[in-house]
Amino acid sequence: MITKITVDGFKSLAGFEIELGQVNVLIGSNGSGKTNILEAIGVLGAAAHGQVDDEALDRRGVRLGRPERYVPAFREITAPEHVAIEAHGDGREGSAAYRVELTNARDMPRPKWTYQAEVLRNREGVLLDRASAPNGRSNTEAGLAAAQLATLPASSLEARLLYELREYAIYTPTTPYLRGTASDPQQREAMGLSGGRLAEAVLALMMEGRNAQGGPSTDGYREGVCAQAMELTDWAHPMYIVSFPTEAGIAAGVPSPRMVLAFKDRYMPEGRDTISAYEASEGALYVAFAAVVAAHPGVSGLVAVDDFDHALNPRLARALIERFCGWVIDNPIPRQVIITTHNPLILDGLDLTDDRIRLFAVGRTSYGRTMAHRVEVDERLLARAKEGWTLSRLWVMGEIGGVPPV
Repeated sequence: MITKITVDGFKSLAGFEIELGQVNVLIGSNGSGKTNILEAIGVLGAAAHGQVDDEALDRRGVRLGRPERYVPAFREITAPEHVAIEAHGDGREGSAAYRVELTNARDMPRPKWTYQAEVLRNREGVLLDRASAPNGRSNTEAGLAAAQLATLPASSLEARLLYELREYAIYTPTTPYLRGTASDPQQREAMGLSGGRLAEAVLALMMEGRNAQGGPSTDGYREGVCAQAMELTDWAHPMYIVSFPTEAGIAAGVPSPRMVLAFKDRYMPEGRDTISAYEASEGALYVAFAAVVAAHPGVSGLVAVDDFDHALNPRLARALIERFCGWVIDNPIPRQVIITTHNPLILDGLDLTDDRIRLFAVGRTSYGRTMAHRVEVDERLLARAKEGWTLSRLWVMGEIGGVPPV
């Protein structure tokens, strides 16, 4: 699991550091830099895969821009020449870290970023240092760690660190893609980064069986996730998949995939009770999406969801995040998630006494730098709780940070 990320020189992140748990929730005002944190990890993931360019960044859900848009432009601080990002991973066998320094000419941008530095190390020492590698200067547009990965034992901590980074993705669910009426341009193994192919992903959860790596059955874990997800949608039971859109009652003129997510509306008479994803509430689709992110074997071990509260009623958001944390923590295939939210009720679904679940208030300093402060259970919070103050109320009242000065 990745335990720490440090970033210097990427958008609003300068001298930035965050220590992660297994489920990480970022709160903060609009423009505070929450998404920048997610995207910095995406840049590092592209570097770990061996190449940083628009295609590699787009595949990970990073917003594309010209080189000058990726570096800080603070009035009082000189913009750094390089973007420096590092990830630390800890495990029973020790620790590992991967660091890169990247650049791209701002006056004459190139299609690919160049590696100025690249280091992979574990507790025993440096495994890779571009500065001393024989081919470190020959092709500065190609990462060396990607080639090094082939020589590392698959079970080693450093190999797992690189693999988690390179497969990292930022999901940003969008209604047309969840409904299946638009083709998701950023497809991944489980589903698209905007929620495309949701029906196929849900079907994989329902089928249970063997996981994507050919391992043993997960003993009903994924089926249980599906059942719990349906419990959160009181009007719909059950959730199922139909192979052809016409079976779900979708008009011929509506663009749709071959597989369609559908629900039975328990308030409607038999024969007219099928509700397709095209007609269903966004909340029901988003609950299904969250279940896929938490439990699908094809979702990467490190994943982010931007705007987790998309289309959710506040009480449903609170219930979903509580279930979601359990799904992620109980997953037989280790998973680590970072989410952003603006919904206060989500905070009330977090068990912050569990160190695996962490809340961070994100804000900007007087110079414009993004900082993340971990909100921990201490005597002050416990005293407030005894007085009846919930985390959502404390956030709205500005007691834990992460609010705009309005």
